[in-house]
Amino acid sequence: MEPLHLVSRKYQSEDTIVRVGDVEIGGRAKVYIAGPCSVENEEQIMQIAQAIKGLAHVLRGGAYKPRTSPYSFQGLGEQGLRFLKNAGRATGLPVVTEIMSEEEVDMVASSVDMLQIGARNMQNYALLRKVGAQKKPVLLKRGAAATIEELLLSAEYILAAGNHQVVLCERGIRTFSHTYTRNTLDISAVPILKHLTHLPVIVDPSHGSGDWNLIEPLSKAALVAGADGVMIEVHTNPEEALSDGPQSLKPEKYRALVHKLNRLARFVEEEKLQ
Repeated sequence: MEPLHLVSRKYQSEDTIVRVGDVEIGGRAKVYIAGPCSVENEEQIMQIAQAIKGLAHVLRGGAYKPRTSPYSFQGLGEQGLRFLKNAGRATGLPVVTEIMSEEEVDMVASSVDMLQIGARNMQNYALLRKVGAQKKPVLLKRGAAATIEELLLSAEYILAAGNHQVVLCERGIRTFSHTYTRNTLDISAVPILKHLTHLPVIVDPSHGSGDWNLIEPLSKAALVAGADGVMIEVHTNPEEALSDGPQSLKPEKYRALVHKLNRLARFVEEEKLQ
C-alpha cells in the first residue's frame, strides 16, 4: 500500500467537506477562524467573541498552551476551556482549541467543536491515533520543520484510525532568518496540497509571520493560492496579551480585513468560473 493512501486524490477525487458545527470547510465559501492565542480570563474571551461575531465562522482560543519557555503563560487549562465554551455558546460560534496530550482528548472533545493538533505535536503519533478515534473534526497544523509529505502522512494517521474530518493548516516553517518574520509562510504549499489531497487546506498568517502588519497581504495571498480559509489571531488589547500579542489584530482591523477578503474571495471564485 502506498504511504499516502486515504488522504490522496487517487483514493478520493472529490473535495472533502469538513463540518464544524453548522460551518462547512472545503466548500465554495471561504471560512474564517479567529480569536486570541490564549484564553486569559472570562471577560477577555467573551469580548473578543462578541467583537468577531458575524465576521468569523469559528472561534479559536488556547486553553492549554505549549510554550517554548517553561516560565511563559501556559494557559488556564480546564477553566479556560470552560470560558471558551461559554463564549462560543453566547455568540453562536463553534469553537476550536489545541490539545497537547492523549489524556486531554476525551475531556476537551466534550467541550469543543473541533480539536487542534499544534505544530509541535504534528508527529505525536499516539495523539494522532487518539483523535482519529474521535468523531470530532481535527485541525492539523504543519510542523515548523515538516515537509509537505510529512504533514500528509500525519493526516493519514488520523484517517487510518477512522476520522476523515481533517483540515490541514499551513502555518509557516523554520527557515534562515528570524529578523523580519517569526516563520516563513509557505504559500506554495497551498496549491500543492490542493493537488495532492482532497482534504481542506487553510492558512494561519499570524504564526506564519509573527507580525500583525503582514496579516493582510499574507491572507490575500492564501485565498488567491486556493486556501479554503484563514485562521487569524484577534485580541482587544494586543499590547497586554499574555501570548503572541505582536501577531494579533485588533477587532477593528480584523473587521476591515474580513471585508477585503470577502471581496477578494468573490473575485477569485468568478475567475475560477470563467
